[in-house]
Order: sequence, then C-alpha cells, then structure tokens
Amino acid sequence: MSKVLVTGGSGFLAAHTIARLLVDGHEVSTTVRRLDRSPSVIEMLRTAGAPDADSVRFFATDLTADDGWEEAVDCQDFVLHVASPFPADDPEDENELIVPARDGALRVLRAASDSGVKRVVLTSSFAAIGYGAADPEHVFDEADWTDPDTAGLAAYIKSKAIAERAAWDYIDQEGRGTELTVINPVGIFGPALGPDFSTSIGIIKMMLDGTMAAAPPVWTNVVDVRDAADLHVRAMTAPHAAGQRYLAAAGDPISFQEIADALRANLGHAAAKAPTETATESTGAQQLPPPGMIRRISTAKARTELGWTSRSNEEAIVAAGESLVRLGLLG
Repeated sequence: MSKVLVTGGSGFLAAHTIARLLVDGHEVSTTVRRLDRSPSVIEMLRTAGAPDADSVRFFATDLTADDGWEEAVDCQDFVLHVASPFPADDPEDENELIVPARDGALRVLRAASDSGVKRVVLTSSFAAIGYGAADPEHVFDEADWTDPDTAGLAAYIKSKAIAERAAWDYIDQEGRGTELTVINPVGIFGPALGPDFSTSIGIIKMMLDGTMAAAPPVWTNVVDVRDAADLHVRAMTAPHAAGQRYLAAAGDPISFQEIADALRANLGHAAAKAPTETATESTGAQQLPPPGMIRRISTAKARTELGWTSRSNEEAIVAAGESLVRLGLLG
C-alpha cells in the first residue's frame, strides 16, 4: 500500500479521509498546527472505527510558514491537501482568508514537487465553480469557474477560486512531474467525530439546539463527508484522474426547511426544536447562499470516471444530527 500525507488532520473531512485510508491499509501521516492536538485526532479516528489509529504519524506545520513541510512530505507517495479555513462569517479583511488559502496550497504543492510526490489531491470547493453563471437554469459542472472579481462575492468564495487557480498554474508551470487532481465538494454533512466539525454541521446544531428558530429561505447542496472522503481516495490512485476536477454532491439542492423536516422526521424528541417554518428573509452567517437561489449540479463526471456513488441528502443530514446527539455536542 501507499504512503499518504493528509493535511489538516484535526479537520472534519481530513479525519474521515484518514480513517478511510487506514481502512484501506495505507500508511498515513498528517499535519496539525500543534502536536498537542494529536490525541484528539486519534480519538476522532477511533470514533470513526478506523483500525491502527495509533500508527498515524504527526507533523507540526502551518499553511502560513515553510517550517515542517519538507519533512512532512518526505518519502510520501501521495498528498491529500485537505486543510483550509471555512469561517462562519467573512473577516473584515478578505486577505485573512485568501492569502493562507492560496499561499498554503502553493506551499504544499512546492514541497510535494520538490520531494517527488506522485500526485496531490487538493480539496477545493463548489465555491470555486458555482458563482459565475447568472442563468438560473444553468447546470454547473467541472468546466465552470467562479469569477473572483464578481461584485459582492464573499471572501471564502474568492479564496477557494483564487487558491485553486493558483494551484493549477503552479502545476502547469513548475510541477516537475507531480500530478494534481482537485475535488470540489458542496456543503459537507454526515457524522461528526468530535467537537471539531464543519461549518455545515454547525447549521444542523443550530437547528437542533433551537438557535435557529426559523429556517432561512435558502437552498443548499449536500454531500456526506464519508462520500467526499471516498472520492478523494478514488481520485488519488485512478490513473486518468490526473489533471482533473471532480464535483462532489449527493443529489438535488435542498432547502433549509427540508433539512429541518428531515431532522424532525428521523430524530424524534432530539429534533423538537428544529424549525417548523421558514423565515421571510435570510439573516446571520455570511456563508449562507443568497435567498431563493438554487444551484443545480452535475456529478456525472465523478460517477462515470471514478465509479463514485453517494448517500442521499437525507442520509447525510440525519447522520450529522444523530452524531451530535450521540456525542453530546448539543449543549
């Protein structure tokens, strides 16, 4: 089996990806900003049912500094660059997101190509794809790109588009044989492994604990974290995945009210506080989609080229809610 480095091991998607790699028998290393986070990552892996969680090697690195990256990528066959910030709100200075996302991706790619890593799989986002077409009937696929110069674009969305473009430019100009494959997931749901979960699951928590009294009038796209991890692993080794992007989404867009309805239908008393009505306007986090906008997505490429399959929207949402209850994370 292969030696694989996963960046940002304490993150929601990264931990699930490490667990999947361990199940498949790979030798896994990961990066964390501080080594004292290692025990919590191991606990997350155990929660995920991963074998040999104690075998994972840890390296202390930061996306904003060169220190540690050369050692982390040394002798690795593959690098899965999953680490990237996703805040609940836009920072006052958009460069607080854009610079670490772009420069961090380039730092990882540079270290990987210097070390002769065969392939880097970069976690980008649907944010780098889905904000460039005004036509409401448009079906987004991997040929689409978000224009970061679009007026009013949130800093997170800009950061993903700019970072992914920079990654492709680097590989084209300086890759020295290292391949790049990009995964573009939508909102990631599914089972939390501990208190360090995605902003998307934060939405589920707000519904279940009563913080979100009414559902915002918005629609979103969903993918289960286990399926997103599976797509990363498939893209890592498929020969024809080199130089490709792959969208990851479970199915049709779903409204926040439908999310709340799914929680109430499946979680019983635990979902008693979930919204029963939709608000007349959207308020709160800057990362919510615009009210009424529905973005349709094609995942035919991942399904056809990589044989990828996914759980349904409802399965991903219910699994997220059940995990928050099971882990006692609702307060």
